[in-house]
Order: sequence, then structure tokens, then C-alpha cells
Amino acid sequence: MISSTWAVGDVGKVLSIVQAMIDDGGLEPGTKLPTERELSEVAVATRSTVRRALQILEADHRIVRHVGRGTFVAAPQPMPNGLPTHDLKVSPAELMAARIMLEPHLMPLAIAAATEADVAEMKRCLAGGDKSRGYEEFELWDAALHRSFAMATHNGLLIAFSDAFNLSRAQPIWGAMKRRNFTAARRDAYLREHREIVAAVLDGDAQLAQHLMRTHLQHVRDNICGNGSA
Repeated sequence: MISSTWAVGDVGKVLSIVQAMIDDGGLEPGTKLPTERELSEVAVATRSTVRRALQILEADHRIVRHVGRGTFVAAPQPMPNGLPTHDLKVSPAELMAARIMLEPHLMPLAIAAATEADVAEMKRCLAGGDKSRGYEEFELWDAALHRSFAMATHNGLLIAFSDAFNLSRAQPIWGAMKRRNFTAARRDAYLREHREIVAAVLDGDAQLAQHLMRTHLQHVRDNICGNGSA
């Protein structure tokens, strides 16, 4: 889960309120939640703040939103026992080195074990990234997509490593560096690379998926660490 690491301030307050509605209220999957206007009144927050909190929950697969219908509680996702990440502190360079070492090698496993639900989750995250506008929203869907590849392996340890990567991405130093190097052109390039990776998964081409993932992560590393020119 990524929601607890991405929300601060008023967004965190709204997030806590909605999560309490779901968890403490015992709401079943498919239950409709209050509207953005109603939530803004309950939380004493702006509509944009509420919308940001809902974006986090949607990327975290706690809710689903349907245009013209409303916001609904999502079915719970399986959560394996994670690595001890409460005190995990690594530099962006260390994080990217670990991701380049591990994530490409997930792809053959993901292709071999992926279910229809796993593929649907990849497509959901792709669509969320396509709709994102700013850095924060894109980063949420980017993290969710990469986690969907790990989830598709159905290997609890690999999923735990993916969660550790996402927790590291929530550190202020990562956010500052990636935000500083975030441009519309780079966002579009990342989205294109994401689509190519998912297409390779759908085609069952493990070698290509592995190559595309490695190339994508190398581009991210070069951009964040200052070696990119785009």
C-alpha cells in the first residue's frame, strides 16, 4: 500500500477521514462513498484537497471512481508480509541501482504467473497515468504500475521488495530530485515506455519486457541523477 507514505497536511487529514469511513465503518466493497462536496464539508477542506486524497486512494486501490456514478469502496487487495521498512533510508542513486538490479528480472516471472486480474490492474494503472497532470499524481500511478508488475509474480518476497522501493520513493530527497527534473516531455516519455512494457507483457515476450524495463529504469536514473538531457 502506498497511501500512508504519500499524504501530508490537509490531504492527509482527508485521507484519514475517508480511510476511517471504510475501515471503522466496515464498508463492504461496492459501497458508495460521499461526494467530493460532502467530503469537503465533513473534512473542512477544499474540493481540490479532497480530489487529491481520492487520487491517492484510487492509485492505492482502496476506491474506484466512475464518471457520472460516484466513488465506491474497492475490493481489498492481497497484502503479503513485508520487509521491515520503517527505518529504511537510501539515496536516490542506491534506490535506482537496486531497482535496475531487480525489477527487470521480475518481468519473466510476472508474464508466467499473471492472471486476468493482474493484467487488468496494469491497464488500470496505465489509464491513471495517462490522466495524470502534475508530478504528484503521475508519481502515484507510476508507483502503482511498477507495483502491479511485482504483484503479478505472486511472489510475496518480491512484492515486499517492491513495497520497500515505493517507501523509499516517498522520502523527501527523492521527491525533491524527481520534482526538479520532472517535465511534460519526460512524463510523456515515461508513459510511452510504460505502455511498451505492458504491451510486451500482453504479448508474453519476456525477453523484450525485461529489456524495456531495464531501459526505462536507466532513463529514470539518468534523469534524476543528472545524466539525462531530455
